[in-house]
Amino acid sequence: MFSNVIVRVPGKSLTEGISGADEGKPNYTKAIVQHENYINALTKTGVGVNVLPPMEDFPDSCFIEDNALCTSKCAIISRPGAQTRREEVQAKDLRPTLSKFYDNIEEITAPGTIEPGDIMMVGDHFYIGLSARTNAEGAHQMISILEKYGLSGETVEMKEMLHLKTGVNYLEHNNLLVAGEFKNDPRFDKFNKIEIPEDEAYAANCIWINDYVIVPAGYPKVKKAIEELGQYKVLEVDTSEYRKVDGGLSCLSLRF
Repeated sequence: MFSNVIVRVPGKSLTEGISGADEGKPNYTKAIVQHENYINALTKTGVGVNVLPPMEDFPDSCFIEDNALCTSKCAIISRPGAQTRREEVQAKDLRPTLSKFYDNIEEITAPGTIEPGDIMMVGDHFYIGLSARTNAEGAHQMISILEKYGLSGETVEMKEMLHLKTGVNYLEHNNLLVAGEFKNDPRFDKFNKIEIPEDEAYAANCIWINDYVIVPAGYPKVKKAIEELGQYKVLEVDTSEYRKVDGGLSCLSLRF
């Protein structure tokens, strides 16, 4: 169960965020409304939401998930692989905010790079995708820190996705959303896999919080598949403006 969430309000510079999508620039006014709706959905799950102010110098800083990994034992400040995001983790409010909840705060150091969008938590075990943003050294450091606190981790080779959680997300109760290259990965065969159709691949990035699942709006097949499991209350949040800059539901928060 999660008790707390940290989010960061997007700055107007969001329109200049990193993007591999060919969908135009986000509309900032719409993005703010969507972010407010996201916070409202989080509140419905029973967590306390801590809202940090925008950082105009960093267009992608609202994707705060990539700044730290929050576990049951410690918080680990990351070292983003995207050069334009590297200094986000030096934000004056990040470590102090984490310190309100954690006595133990660790940090990834050079030459390691890791973005927690590449990290999926399953209980006390963490799957770490090796991507263009997360290198082997970053993953090695992360696993070493996890083991220091009695947790564990393993790496997952990736070829197609931006981040691990672009294509695979754990919903608790042994249920796993899988898309693309992860559908046939044998390491996930022990889970009850809900395969995401290609035309709704973006919706593989859903988030479980306290028996709620938040689903991006506009993906009826995925929403129906999750509802039919009969184990969750489903909330929809429109993230269309964040999709334009390669962002999804999990990217927008730290949940712990």
